[in-house]
Amino acid sequence: MIADSRGPALLARGVSVDNRRRRILDLPELAVEHGETLSVVGPNGAGKSTLLRVLGLLETPTRGELWFRGEPIPREHSRLLALRRRMAIVFQDPLLCRTSVSGNVGLGLKLRGVRRGERKRRVEEWLARFGIAHLAKRPAHRLSGGEAQRASLARAFVLQPEILLLDEPFAALDPPSRQALVGELQELLAETHATTVFVTHDRDEAFALGNRVAVLLEGAIAQIGSPEEVGRRPASEAVARFVGIETLLAGRILSTSPEATSIAVEALRLTAAARGRPDEQVWVCLRAEDVSLIADEGIQPPGAWNVIPGAVKGLAFWGTQVRVAVDCGVTVTALTTRLLVSGLGLRPGRPVRVAFSPHSLHVIPRVRGTS
Repeated sequence: MIADSRGPALLARGVSVDNRRRRILDLPELAVEHGETLSVVGPNGAGKSTLLRVLGLLETPTRGELWFRGEPIPREHSRLLALRRRMAIVFQDPLLCRTSVSGNVGLGLKLRGVRRGERKRRVEEWLARFGIAHLAKRPAHRLSGGEAQRASLARAFVLQPEILLLDEPFAALDPPSRQALVGELQELLAETHATTVFVTHDRDEAFALGNRVAVLLEGAIAQIGSPEEVGRRPASEAVARFVGIETLLAGRILSTSPEATSIAVEALRLTAAARGRPDEQVWVCLRAEDVSLIADEGIQPPGAWNVIPGAVKGLAFWGTQVRVAVDCGVTVTALTTRLLVSGLGLRPGRPVRVAFSPHSLHVIPRVRGTS
Protein backbone atom coordinates (compact mmCIF):
# COMPACT_ATOMS: atom_id res chain seq x y z
CA MET A 1 0.00 0.00 0.00
CA ILE A 2 1.31 3.48 -0.88
CA ALA A 3 1.13 5.94 2.01
CA ASP A 4 -1.18 8.90 1.56
CA SER A 5 0.76 12.09 2.28
CA ARG A 6 -2.41 13.97 3.18
CA GLY A 7 -2.75 12.38 6.58
CA PRO A 8 -2.48 9.24 8.71
CA ALA A 9 -4.03 5.97 7.66
CA LEU A 10 -6.77 6.37 10.27
CA LEU A 11 -7.61 9.39 12.42
CA ALA A 12 -10.16 9.91 15.19
CA ARG A 13 -10.68 13.53 16.18
CA GLY A 14 -12.95 14.72 18.98
CA VAL A 15 -14.52 11.25 19.16
CA SER A 16 -16.57 10.22 22.16
CA VAL A 17 -19.05 7.45 22.88
CA ASP A 18 -21.74 7.87 25.54
CA ASN A 19 -23.89 5.11 26.95
CA ARG A 20 -26.75 5.76 29.37
CA ARG A 21 -25.40 9.16 30.36
CA ARG A 22 -21.92 7.73 30.95
CA ARG A 23 -18.97 8.50 28.71
CA ILE A 24 -17.20 5.25 27.86
CA LEU A 25 -14.77 6.63 25.29
CA ASP A 26 -13.19 10.07 24.95
CA LEU A 27 -10.55 10.66 22.26
CA PRO A 28 -9.50 14.25 21.56
CA GLU A 29 -7.25 12.84 18.83
CA LEU A 30 -5.82 9.46 17.91
CA ALA A 31 -3.85 8.87 14.72
CA VAL A 32 -2.77 5.52 13.29
CA GLU A 33 0.15 6.02 10.94
CA HIS A 34 0.66 4.15 7.67
CA GLY A 35 2.38 0.81 8.18
CA GLU A 36 2.54 0.95 11.97
CA THR A 37 1.16 -1.41 14.57
CA LEU A 38 -0.55 0.54 17.33
CA SER A 39 -1.15 -1.52 20.46
CA VAL A 40 -3.98 -0.28 22.66
CA VAL A 41 -3.67 -1.78 26.13
CA GLY A 42 -5.89 -1.31 29.14
CA PRO A 43 -7.80 -3.20 31.83
CA ASN A 44 -11.19 -4.79 31.27
CA GLY A 45 -13.86 -2.14 30.89
CA ALA A 46 -11.44 0.56 29.73
CA GLY A 47 -13.22 0.97 26.38
CA LYS A 48 -10.81 -0.99 24.16
CA SER A 49 -13.41 -2.97 22.22
CA THR A 50 -15.59 0.14 21.83
CA LEU A 51 -12.59 1.94 20.35
CA LEU A 52 -11.96 -0.88 17.90
CA ARG A 53 -15.61 -1.00 16.81
CA VAL A 54 -15.57 2.76 16.21
CA LEU A 55 -12.33 2.57 14.19
CA GLY A 56 -13.72 -0.41 12.27
CA LEU A 57 -16.89 1.55 11.40
CA LEU A 58 -19.05 -0.95 13.25
CA GLU A 59 -20.24 1.58 15.83
CA THR A 60 -21.14 5.22 15.29
CA PRO A 61 -19.60 7.54 17.88
CA THR A 62 -21.82 9.94 19.79
CA ARG A 63 -19.77 12.81 18.42
CA GLY A 64 -16.54 13.46 16.55
CA GLU A 65 -14.98 12.74 13.18
CA LEU A 66 -13.14 9.80 11.64
CA TRP A 67 -10.71 10.19 8.74
CA PHE A 68 -9.45 7.46 6.41
CA ARG A 69 -6.26 8.16 4.42
CA GLY A 70 -6.72 11.91 4.65
CA GLU A 71 -10.44 12.01 3.84
CA PRO A 72 -13.34 12.41 6.31
CA ILE A 73 -15.46 9.29 6.64
CA PRO A 74 -19.10 9.86 5.68
CA ARG A 75 -21.93 8.30 7.67
CA GLU A 76 -23.96 7.08 4.69
CA HIS A 77 -24.42 3.31 5.01
CA SER A 78 -23.43 2.50 1.41
CA ARG A 79 -20.16 4.42 1.65
CA LEU A 80 -19.37 2.96 5.06
CA LEU A 81 -19.78 -0.54 3.62
CA ALA A 82 -17.28 0.26 0.87
CA LEU A 83 -14.75 1.44 3.44
CA ARG A 84 -15.31 -1.59 5.67
CA ARG A 85 -14.27 -3.77 2.74
CA ARG A 86 -10.87 -2.09 2.87
CA MET A 87 -10.47 -3.26 6.47
CA ALA A 88 -10.32 -6.63 8.19
CA ILE A 89 -11.22 -7.39 11.80
CA VAL A 90 -10.20 -10.37 13.92
CA PHE A 91 -12.19 -10.83 17.12
CA GLN A 92 -11.41 -12.70 20.32
CA ASP A 93 -13.81 -15.45 19.22
CA PRO A 94 -12.89 -16.68 15.71
CA LEU A 95 -16.53 -16.64 14.42
CA LEU A 96 -15.88 -19.21 11.70
CA CYS A 97 -18.61 -20.44 9.36
CA ARG A 98 -19.67 -24.10 9.29
CA THR A 99 -17.59 -24.98 6.27
CA SER A 100 -14.02 -26.09 5.67
CA VAL A 101 -10.98 -24.17 6.81
CA SER A 102 -10.11 -23.19 3.23
CA GLY A 103 -13.73 -22.15 2.67
CA ASN A 104 -13.54 -19.84 5.68
CA VAL A 105 -10.23 -18.31 4.66
CA GLY A 106 -11.46 -17.67 1.13
CA LEU A 107 -14.91 -16.38 2.07
CA GLY A 108 -13.99 -12.69 2.05
CA LEU A 109 -12.27 -13.01 -1.32
CA LYS A 110 -15.35 -14.73 -2.76
CA LEU A 111 -17.63 -11.96 -1.48
CA ARG A 112 -15.31 -9.42 -3.10
CA GLY A 113 -15.55 -11.16 -6.45
CA VAL A 114 -11.96 -12.39 -6.65
CA ARG A 115 -11.60 -15.00 -9.39
CA ARG A 116 -11.39 -18.64 -8.41
CA GLY A 117 -7.78 -19.20 -9.52
CA GLU A 118 -6.47 -16.14 -7.71
CA ARG A 119 -8.61 -16.96 -4.69
CA LYS A 120 -7.18 -20.48 -4.52
CA ARG A 121 -3.60 -19.22 -4.79
CA ARG A 122 -3.99 -16.66 -2.02
CA VAL A 123 -5.86 -19.02 0.29
CA GLU A 124 -3.16 -21.68 -0.07
CA GLU A 125 -0.44 -19.08 0.57
CA TRP A 126 -1.95 -17.86 3.82
CA LEU A 127 -2.91 -21.31 5.06
CA ALA A 128 0.75 -22.20 4.68
CA ARG A 129 1.94 -18.95 6.29
CA PHE A 130 -0.11 -19.71 9.40
CA GLY A 131 0.90 -23.37 9.45
CA ILE A 132 -2.55 -24.82 8.83
CA ALA A 133 -2.29 -25.97 5.19
CA HIS A 134 -2.77 -29.56 6.37
CA LEU A 135 -6.15 -28.53 7.84
CA ALA A 136 -7.52 -27.00 4.62
CA LYS A 137 -10.32 -29.54 4.20
CA ARG A 138 -11.16 -29.96 7.88
CA PRO A 139 -14.54 -28.59 9.05
CA ALA A 140 -13.89 -25.39 10.97
CA HIS A 141 -15.96 -26.54 13.97
CA ARG A 142 -13.46 -29.36 14.55
CA LEU A 143 -10.49 -27.02 15.08
CA SER A 144 -8.77 -26.39 18.40
CA GLY A 145 -8.80 -22.86 19.78
CA GLY A 146 -5.33 -22.09 18.45
CA GLU A 147 -6.10 -23.58 15.03
CA ALA A 148 -9.36 -21.64 14.79
CA GLN A 149 -7.62 -18.36 15.58
CA ARG A 150 -4.94 -19.10 12.97
CA ALA A 151 -7.72 -19.64 10.42
CA SER A 152 -9.33 -16.38 11.48
CA LEU A 153 -6.05 -14.49 11.09
CA ALA A 154 -5.43 -16.10 7.68
CA ARG A 155 -8.93 -15.03 6.61
CA ALA A 156 -8.00 -11.44 7.50
CA PHE A 157 -4.50 -11.37 5.96
CA VAL A 158 -5.64 -12.99 2.70
CA LEU A 159 -7.71 -9.86 2.00
CA GLN A 160 -4.59 -7.66 2.02
CA PRO A 161 -6.54 -5.05 4.01
CA GLU A 162 -5.48 -1.43 4.22
CA ILE A 163 -6.37 -1.49 7.92
CA LEU A 164 -6.12 -4.59 10.12
CA LEU A 165 -7.98 -4.50 13.46
CA LEU A 166 -7.27 -7.14 16.11
CA ASP A 167 -9.54 -7.41 19.16
CA GLU A 168 -7.75 -9.50 21.82
CA PRO A 169 -7.21 -12.39 19.40
CA PHE A 170 -5.09 -14.41 21.85
CA ALA A 171 -7.20 -14.01 25.00
CA ALA A 172 -8.79 -17.47 24.86
CA LEU A 173 -5.59 -19.38 23.98
CA ASP A 174 -3.41 -21.42 26.31
CA PRO A 175 0.02 -19.88 27.09
CA PRO A 176 2.10 -21.99 24.63
CA SER A 177 -0.34 -21.34 21.74
CA ARG A 178 -0.47 -17.66 22.61
CA GLN A 179 3.30 -17.29 22.77
CA ALA A 180 3.80 -19.05 19.43
CA LEU A 181 1.11 -17.05 17.65
CA VAL A 182 2.31 -13.72 19.04
CA GLY A 183 5.80 -14.47 17.71
CA GLU A 184 4.51 -15.42 14.27
CA LEU A 185 2.23 -12.40 14.07
CA GLN A 186 5.10 -10.13 15.09
CA GLU A 187 7.12 -11.39 12.11
CA LEU A 188 4.20 -11.09 9.68
CA LEU A 189 3.35 -7.53 10.68
CA ALA A 190 6.98 -6.49 10.30
CA GLU A 191 7.16 -8.17 6.89
CA THR A 192 3.86 -6.94 5.44
CA HIS A 193 3.89 -3.46 7.04
CA ALA A 194 0.13 -3.82 7.50
CA THR A 195 -1.41 -0.81 9.24
CA THR A 196 -2.71 -2.46 12.41
CA VAL A 197 -4.59 -1.57 15.57
CA PHE A 198 -4.24 -4.29 18.19
CA VAL A 199 -6.21 -4.07 21.45
CA THR A 200 -5.42 -6.23 24.45
CA HIS A 201 -5.39 -6.27 28.24
CA ASP A 202 -2.06 -8.13 28.20
CA ARG A 203 0.93 -5.82 28.65
CA ASP A 204 3.46 -8.31 27.27
CA GLU A 205 1.46 -8.79 24.06
CA ALA A 206 1.04 -5.05 23.61
CA PHE A 207 4.73 -4.29 24.05
CA ALA A 208 5.80 -7.22 21.85
CA LEU A 209 3.62 -6.27 18.86
CA GLY A 210 3.29 -2.49 18.95
CA ASN A 211 5.55 0.04 17.25
CA ARG A 212 3.64 2.40 19.53
CA VAL A 213 1.63 1.63 22.65
CA ALA A 214 -1.43 3.56 23.83
CA VAL A 215 -2.55 3.00 27.43
CA LEU A 216 -6.33 3.33 27.65
CA LEU A 217 -7.68 3.99 31.14
CA GLU A 218 -11.35 4.78 31.86
CA GLY A 219 -12.05 5.49 28.20
CA ALA A 220 -9.19 7.96 27.66
CA ILE A 221 -5.65 7.64 26.31
CA ALA A 222 -3.48 8.13 29.40
CA GLN A 223 -0.22 7.86 27.45
CA ILE A 224 0.95 6.97 23.95
CA GLY A 225 4.50 6.41 22.76
CA SER A 226 7.10 3.79 21.93
CA PRO A 227 7.12 0.61 24.06
CA GLU A 228 10.37 1.82 25.64
CA GLU A 229 8.90 5.21 26.53
CA VAL A 230 5.64 3.90 27.96
CA GLY A 231 7.22 0.97 29.77
CA ARG A 232 10.12 2.84 31.32
CA ARG A 233 8.90 6.43 31.51
CA PRO A 234 5.19 6.31 32.44
CA ALA A 235 3.43 9.66 32.47
CA SER A 236 1.41 9.13 35.65
CA GLU A 237 1.03 6.96 38.72
CA ALA A 238 -1.92 5.14 37.10
CA VAL A 239 0.08 4.29 33.98
CA ALA A 240 3.08 3.23 36.09
CA ARG A 241 0.96 0.79 38.07
CA PHE A 242 -0.72 -0.59 34.96
CA VAL A 243 2.49 -1.18 32.98
CA GLY A 244 3.92 -3.21 35.84
CA ILE A 245 6.29 -0.95 37.76
CA GLU A 246 6.32 -2.79 41.07
CA THR A 247 8.46 -0.40 43.09
CA LEU A 248 6.56 2.88 43.21
CA LEU A 249 7.68 5.06 46.10
CA ALA A 250 6.37 8.39 47.36
CA GLY A 251 9.22 10.86 47.79
CA ARG A 252 10.28 14.49 48.02
CA ILE A 253 13.04 16.17 46.02
CA LEU A 254 15.78 17.50 48.29
CA SER A 255 18.06 19.07 45.71
CA THR A 256 18.75 18.97 42.01
CA SER A 257 21.66 19.67 39.67
CA PRO A 258 22.44 19.08 35.98
CA GLU A 259 24.02 15.76 36.95
CA ALA A 260 21.57 14.28 39.45
CA THR A 261 18.64 14.80 41.79
CA SER A 262 18.55 13.80 45.45
CA ILE A 263 15.22 12.43 46.66
CA ALA A 264 14.03 11.59 50.17
CA VAL A 265 11.96 8.41 50.39
CA GLU A 266 11.09 7.72 54.03
CA ALA A 267 14.51 7.58 55.74
CA LEU A 268 16.31 6.78 52.48
CA ARG A 269 18.18 9.18 50.21
CA LEU A 270 18.11 8.18 46.56
CA THR A 271 20.00 9.63 43.63
CA ALA A 272 18.19 9.85 40.29
CA ALA A 273 19.36 11.02 36.87
CA ALA A 274 16.27 13.20 36.60
CA ARG A 275 15.19 16.80 36.93
CA GLY A 276 12.81 18.36 39.41
CA ARG A 277 12.25 21.21 41.85
CA PRO A 278 13.38 21.22 45.47
CA ASP A 279 10.51 20.18 47.81
CA GLU A 280 8.49 18.80 44.88
CA GLN A 281 6.41 15.74 45.84
CA VAL A 282 7.12 12.90 43.42
CA TRP A 283 6.65 9.24 42.66
CA VAL A 284 9.90 7.31 42.20
CA CYS A 285 9.51 4.43 39.73
CA LEU A 286 11.91 1.47 39.59
CA ARG A 287 11.42 -1.58 37.39
CA ALA A 288 12.18 -4.93 39.03
CA GLU A 289 14.58 -5.98 36.26
CA ASP A 290 16.77 -2.93 37.01
CA VAL A 291 17.45 -4.00 40.61
CA SER A 292 20.53 -6.06 41.47
CA LEU A 293 20.76 -8.16 44.63
CA ILE A 294 24.07 -8.36 46.52
CA ALA A 295 24.57 -10.85 49.36
CA ASP A 296 28.38 -10.79 49.44
CA GLU A 297 29.82 -7.88 51.43
CA GLY A 298 32.97 -7.99 49.28
CA ILE A 299 31.08 -6.99 46.13
CA GLN A 300 30.82 -3.26 45.47
CA PRO A 301 28.64 -1.87 42.66
CA PRO A 302 29.70 1.27 40.71
CA GLY A 303 30.19 4.27 42.96
CA ALA A 304 27.28 6.31 41.61
CA TRP A 305 24.72 3.56 42.19
CA ASN A 306 22.15 3.56 44.94
CA VAL A 307 22.96 0.77 47.42
CA ILE A 308 20.49 0.02 50.22
CA PRO A 309 20.74 -2.67 52.91
CA GLY A 310 17.67 -4.74 53.65
CA ALA A 311 16.31 -8.21 54.25
CA VAL A 312 14.39 -10.59 52.03
CA LYS A 313 10.69 -10.19 52.69
CA GLY A 314 9.30 -12.77 50.28
CA LEU A 315 9.93 -14.68 47.06
CA ALA A 316 7.44 -15.31 44.25
CA PHE A 317 8.46 -18.02 41.76
CA TRP A 318 7.20 -17.84 38.16
CA GLY A 319 8.80 -20.31 35.77
CA THR A 320 12.55 -19.70 35.74
CA GLN A 321 12.15 -16.18 37.16
CA VAL A 322 11.73 -15.09 40.75
CA ARG A 323 10.43 -11.81 42.13
CA VAL A 324 12.20 -10.99 45.38
CA ALA A 325 10.63 -8.44 47.73
CA VAL A 326 13.24 -6.78 49.94
CA ASP A 327 12.40 -4.76 53.05
CA CYS A 328 14.64 -1.67 53.01
CA GLY A 329 12.37 0.43 55.20
CA VAL A 330 10.30 0.52 52.03
CA THR A 331 9.70 -2.53 49.85
CA VAL A 332 11.88 -2.83 46.75
CA THR A 333 11.17 -5.64 44.26
CA ALA A 334 13.89 -7.30 42.20
CA LEU A 335 13.49 -9.72 39.30
CA THR A 336 16.06 -12.48 39.23
CA THR A 337 16.42 -16.20 38.41
CA ARG A 338 15.99 -19.42 40.37
CA LEU A 339 19.69 -20.10 39.84
CA LEU A 340 20.71 -16.79 41.43
CA VAL A 341 18.25 -17.25 44.31
CA SER A 342 19.85 -20.61 45.04
CA GLY A 343 23.40 -19.27 44.61
CA LEU A 344 22.80 -16.35 46.98
CA GLY A 345 20.91 -18.49 49.47
CA LEU A 346 17.96 -16.12 49.42
CA ARG A 347 15.16 -16.85 51.84
CA PRO A 348 12.84 -14.73 54.00
CA GLY A 349 14.88 -12.84 56.58
CA ARG A 350 18.19 -13.19 54.71
CA PRO A 351 20.17 -9.90 54.77
CA VAL A 352 20.79 -8.55 51.29
CA ARG A 353 21.59 -5.26 49.58
CA VAL A 354 19.67 -3.88 46.64
CA ALA A 355 21.57 -1.81 44.08
CA PHE A 356 20.39 0.19 41.09
CA SER A 357 21.67 2.91 38.80
CA PRO A 358 20.44 6.53 39.08
CA HIS A 359 19.50 6.19 35.39
CA SER A 360 17.03 3.39 36.20
CA LEU A 361 14.88 5.69 38.36
CA HIS A 362 12.00 7.51 36.69
CA VAL A 363 10.42 10.42 38.55
CA ILE A 364 6.79 11.52 38.19
CA PRO A 365 5.30 14.63 39.83
CA ARG A 366 2.87 13.51 42.53
CA VAL A 367 -0.64 14.93 42.25
CA ARG A 368 -1.76 16.60 45.46
CA GLY A 369 -4.07 14.38 47.46
CA THR A 370 -2.46 11.07 46.40
CA SER A 371 -0.72 8.97 49.00
